Amino acid sequence: MMKHFLKMLDLSAKEIEELLALSAKYKAMKKNGQPHKIFPEKNIALIFEKTSTRTRCSFEVAAYDLGMGVTYLDPTGSQIGKKESISDTARVLGRLYDGIEYRGYGQHIVEELAKNAGVPVWNGLTNEAHPTQILADFLTIWEHFGRLKGINFVYMGDARYNMGNSLMVGCAKMGINFTACAPKKYFPDAALVAKCEALAKASGSTITLCEDVKTATKNADVIYTDVWVSMGESAKVWEERIKELLPYQVNEAVMQNASESAVFMHCLPAFHDHSTDVGKEVGEKFGLSALEVTDEVFESARSIVFDEAENRMHTIKAVMAWTFGEKA
Repeated sequence: MMKHFLKMLDLSAKEIEELLALSAKYKAMKKNGQPHKIFPEKNIALIFEKTSTRTRCSFEVAAYDLGMGVTYLDPTGSQIGKKESISDTARVLGRLYDGIEYRGYGQHIVEELAKNAGVPVWNGLTNEAHPTQILADFLTIWEHFGRLKGINFVYMGDARYNMGNSLMVGCAKMGINFTACAPKKYFPDAALVAKCEALAKASGSTITLCEDVKTATKNADVIYTDVWVSMGESAKVWEERIKELLPYQVNEAVMQNASESAVFMHCLPAFHDHSTDVGKEVGEKFGLSALEVTDEVFESARSIVFDEAENRMHTIKAVMAWTFGEKA
């Protein structure tokens, strides 16, 4: 049966464990300088309707390490959905390549690619899901704490989209206690919450939706956040988001309220200072030195964001190899 990697809901806890074990194996090989070009005859296509630093670099380096050839298609490099249907694109690329990555908009696009390509398809991000990021997050948590089960995980901010959704599903499957800390209008979809509550019950974990920051972050092991305005959204929404989400900024008070060994995580990029055009523009407009996380927290010893960023490459390598039949 053809294996794809499309969303966390598709994976069993056992499969997630296999992927993490394979990720750790390849990471160790990389660190030890041990070659692992096990797919020298394979070529992959990377479709990026939304650009990215970490996702593109992670897929390309992972593919090169595995011995594969790579073709990168930027937003102008493909006619997908414009002059050529998704299914036709899938059938063409599936004849030319051994695997296809898609990063872009609706989840239905990557699902249709998988349905028609005849080769493994990997989700590099859609509006609804970001499964490669969650694997990197889980590998990082496992490396830091030595376990996943029983970890108290708090996601702060806008939990309605790909990161909040995928983290909640992954936590529910792996026995991690998940809390979405946000205003009620930013809670995840009720139907997905219900699915995750059933999964959490089976894994021995909990799903909590909480508007109060002190209550939500008390004894947290992981404090996680993301940018407040997602890729593709209008800049006009900044004023509304800042007004509603500023109380959920990750700052030193939040970290002090968490457990003594708590860590900070972020999928990046982060607006923790004025070093980016967006951070500077929005920060100056609203009189803020930082947005979703303060520089003090981001640059602290508790921040493991760059371990997390590195692990994108190791886990993506595992995803591709796993769909091609490799085992840990």
